[in-house]
Amino acid sequence: MEPYDPYLIEFQGYLQIEKNASPHTLKNYIRDIKDFRLYMASLGLTSYEKVEYLHVRGYLALLNKMEYTRKTISRKMSSLRAFYRFLTRENYIQTNPFQMVSTPKIEKKLPQFLYPEEIEELLRLPDRSSPIGLRDRAILETLYASGMRVNELVSLDLDSIDLMTGNALVFGKGAKERYVPLGTYAIKALKDYINNARTKLNPLSHEKALFLNRYGKRLSDRSVRRLIDKYVRYLSTVKKVSPHTIRHTFATHLLNAGADLRAVQELLGHVNISTTQIYTHVTKDRLQTIYKNFHPRA
Repeated sequence: MEPYDPYLIEFQGYLQIEKNASPHTLKNYIRDIKDFRLYMASLGLTSYEKVEYLHVRGYLALLNKMEYTRKTISRKMSSLRAFYRFLTRENYIQTNPFQMVSTPKIEKKLPQFLYPEEIEELLRLPDRSSPIGLRDRAILETLYASGMRVNELVSLDLDSIDLMTGNALVFGKGAKERYVPLGTYAIKALKDYINNARTKLNPLSHEKALFLNRYGKRLSDRSVRRLIDKYVRYLSTVKKVSPHTIRHTFATHLLNAGADLRAVQELLGHVNISTTQIYTHVTKDRLQTIYKNFHPRA
């Protein structure tokens, strides 16, 4: 049985109520702190206040020895830094030993994305003569048209979309709402799905979810990943494609066409502009176009 930890319970409430942390984020924070608490116990440290700079350095060394990735180590340290910041702010401890420790820098990988002809090929694959095919086409078109996350997509209800105005109300990270445009192709695909396929998946259901599985229940994000995997097998590309790849593609295509970075930030639901800036890479095709258009001897 785990020891009662009032500080951790209070911190959990702070994350839920004040920070609107997602269940996934909350789970990671709590697990990271509990792991550190086991390390404290191995050193005979009975309270958070007894942790010093050298203990934190020792924990970093242990994580490296256990061959955790830089990304995981950085996340764990970020969780603990936030926890100790909370303890200091609430005057439960006097000093924060994590303030003096730098975490390993993570190499930022450029996001994988599809070229216009590749995404077009993917969008053409679903069989429009079957209810499942119409649903799948609507899902793919909606993901590419809006750039929404897969969990945002499967959370959509019928009344979340307005096909007259072409907008969808999305609940993003931290329970934040935003409106995203759907575009003409996605609107048409959604109309075809709602009018000709959705009721066939479960004609007697009162399910409010927009996208249904073959049993008439809300589709899961895992199911969306599986259906994308199914279609990717027929693509000519060798790239690994996920729902997030389509989100990357959405952002890349907008920016390559000259969209404002701040506007793309809003559409993606990013809190910080720095998160969006990773998409400002320029594709080889874009470089070729710029060169041909502007170099006097191209």
